[in-house]
Amino acid sequence: MNYKNHLKELEYFKFFFSLIIIFLSFTNTFYYVIKDIQGDDFINYYYEIKNKLINNEINRKVKNYSINRSDLSTYYNVGKLLSEAGSHYGEGIIKEYSKRLTKDLGKGYTFSSLTRMKKFYLLLEKLATVSQHLTFGHYIELLSIDDINKVKYYIQITERENLSIRQLRERIKNNEYERLPESTKNKLINKEDIFIEDNIKNPIIIKNNSKEEINEKALQKLILEDITHFMKELGSGYSFIDKEYKIKLENTYNYIDLLFFNYVYNCFVVIELKVTELKKEHTGQIEVYMNYIDENIRSINQNKTIGIIICKENNNYVIKYCSDKRIIFKEYKIV
Repeated sequence: MNYKNHLKELEYFKFFFSLIIIFLSFTNTFYYVIKDIQGDDFINYYYEIKNKLINNEINRKVKNYSINRSDLSTYYNVGKLLSEAGSHYGEGIIKEYSKRLTKDLGKGYTFSSLTRMKKFYLLLEKLATVSQHLTFGHYIELLSIDDINKVKYYIQITERENLSIRQLRERIKNNEYERLPESTKNKLINKEDIFIEDNIKNPIIIKNNSKEEINEKALQKLILEDITHFMKELGSGYSFIDKEYKIKLENTYNYIDLLFFNYVYNCFVVIELKVTELKKEHTGQIEVYMNYIDENIRSINQNKTIGIIICKENNNYVIKYCSDKRIIFKEYKIV
């Protein structure tokens, strides 16, 4: 009897042991125990990531002047390690590392934040260089953009105009890059010189909550209510001079809708607003205003005046047969 009982106990033991093995095989614990037994890379990756993040936290508290540089360097290197670990153990490894880092270091190392670091590394691999003028927050806004030329454009304008993260987000939301002329995009890719007409968006976005039909006076009023936004739509380097700028032609007074000066291209800019389709008489009108500014206001060291007609709808035939290449034609869009 005792012999039979021992056999039964042994069978029970084998059965329960098998259940335990099956259970462990379906848990992360068993998976990572096996990984640890198989090699040290899993642990080595984790501790290297952890040490870099700890050092960065120390730098953030001690070296305030170099916080941004430390962040960018750390997140790039952590992203690289996460990418390498992912290629060895699968993308699920980021979730495991997130759990461990949260347990060891506290909040701030979620799956999403680690994923952004990996994407940041992959983005910089395409860019080849990192801009110290942008924070990690700026780069986060760029991570969802697939077109590398588009990314480079937003990096350039962020550097040039010292954009905040919120301002950069707004520019991306407004599809600024998509509204650039194709010729401008090609120039940016080929690193060619950019001229004043290259930076003007099309259509030019004008904000209006009412969405009602408007006349030229109302359109001018909307522009003046957010003149800073309007100048950004035109490009960079604009200074506003006046609205309804009065000039005298023989015995009659005429009024230029908007007059600007661009200090980057060293020229006056005359703007005429039209709430209709572009007409041939519009080009004659603005050409007279441009010539008046050149002859009566422009100084000898300044470049010739540029004219911009902003209309509801362009007419390709009028544009094609306009002989004055200083005139730029753009449409507007009310949003």
